[in-house]
Amino acid sequence: MPWWDLRVQKEHYMLYRITVKNSKLTSGIRVEKGMSVDVPSNSMSNPVTTNGGQAVVDAFMRIYGIDIKKVGALSMAWLDVERVG
Repeated sequence: MPWWDLRVQKEHYMLYRITVKNSKLTSGIRVEKGMSVDVPSNSMSNPVTTNGGQAVVDAFMRIYGIDIKKVGALSMAWLDVERVG
């Protein structure tokens, strides 16, 4: 590769919107249909299934103060994933 073609590599982040498909009440914790969080990721992989969904768990805890994993809603059956950026 010629020296003039060497460029600083920038990390490209994808932004995913994770939305709850249906309401659910478990262990006194309620999630409502339509609750959503935005999760940045430097991977093209689904953030719900990547690294045990930890980025999604953290986002729901930060925004709503709920543990989406404890509710049992950390799966594609309960969450819709949309790439927004």
